[in-house]
Amino acid sequence: MNKLVLIIPVFNEQEVLEYSSYEFIRVIQNLIKKQKISKDSKIVFIDDGSFDSSWNLIEKLIQKESYINGIKLSRNYGQQSAMLAGLFNIEADMYITVDVDLQEDINAIELMINEYLNNNDIVYGVREKREEDTFFKKFSAEIFYKLMLLLGINIISNHSEYRLMSKRAVESLKLFPEKNLFLKGIIPLLGYPTAKVYYSRKKRVAGDSKYPFKKLLSLAWEGITSFSVIPLKIITFIGFILFIVSLILGGWAFYMKLFTDTAVPGWASTVIPIYFIGGIQVLSLGIIGEYIGKIYKETKQRPYFLIDKIIEKKKD
Repeated sequence: MNKLVLIIPVFNEQEVLEYSSYEFIRVIQNLIKKQKISKDSKIVFIDDGSFDSSWNLIEKLIQKESYINGIKLSRNYGQQSAMLAGLFNIEADMYITVDVDLQEDINAIELMINEYLNNNDIVYGVREKREEDTFFKKFSAEIFYKLMLLLGINIISNHSEYRLMSKRAVESLKLFPEKNLFLKGIIPLLGYPTAKVYYSRKKRVAGDSKYPFKKLLSLAWEGITSFSVIPLKIITFIGFILFIVSLILGGWAFYMKLFTDTAVPGWASTVIPIYFIGGIQVLSLGIIGEYIGKIYKETKQRPYFLIDKIIEKKKD
C-alpha cells in the first residue's frame, strides 16, 4: 500500500494550525479506512521561520497525534523552499503539497490519489472558479497566466502549489540545481504523466494571508525572469526600432535644414526624445541587471534551506 505524506508549509499560522491539523488527520484516517493509503502515512508541518507560537503548537501536536511530524527551518526561506525541505527529507510513495489555511479543498486529496493510482506521477490541483477574489485579483491573475504562456513558459493556469507528486517525480526534481525557485515552471518540465483535479477555493478559516499582492507580484517576476529570455529579446527589438526612428528623424531634420526655411522646433524635439530614450535605456539596464543578478545568485550555490530540527514520531 502507498505511503502518503502531506507537506504543509507554516509561517505564523498559530490561529489556524490546530484546527487545520485535525482536518488533515480526518482526511488521512478516511483514506486509510478506504485502503487507499498505508497506515504509516504522515502529515509534515514545515515551520518556515515563524516568530509566533506556530512551532510550539507543532511540537504539542506531535506529542498528541501519531500522524504528525515536524521540520523546523533555521529561518524564513519562503514557501517554496519550505516545500522542498519536506519533499527532500521525508520518504514516501506520494507527496501532496498544500497550504495550512484550508483554502484549498482538502477533499480533493482523494481525487488526486485516484489519479495517481491511474499511473499519473503529477496531479495538479486547479481552481475551478475565482468567486471569492476581487475583480483586481481576478484580472491580474488572468493577465499573469496569459503573459507566462505568451512568453513560452509552460505553466498550469489557476494552479497554486496544491499538487501531488510521485516519489519518482520528487527524485527527478532533486536533479534541478537552480537556486531561482519557481516550482510552477519547473515541475511541468519533468515530463511525467500528469492529470488535473478541479476544486473550489474556500475562505481562510482564520488569520491573514501570508501572500499579499506585493509578494505575488515578486513571485510572478521571479517566474518570468527564471524561465524566459524574451524580455531581453524585447529590449533588442525596442532598441532596433528606436535606432530606425532616430535615423528617420535625423534625415528629416537634415532635409529641413538644407531645402526649407521652416524652423525645426527646438526644445520639444530635443528634450522629449532624450527623456524617452533615456527612460528606455534605464529600463533596459534594469531588466538586464535582473538577469545578471540571477546568474550571480546561481554561481553562489547557496542551499535552498537549513534545517534546525526534524521531529518524526513513529506510529504505534
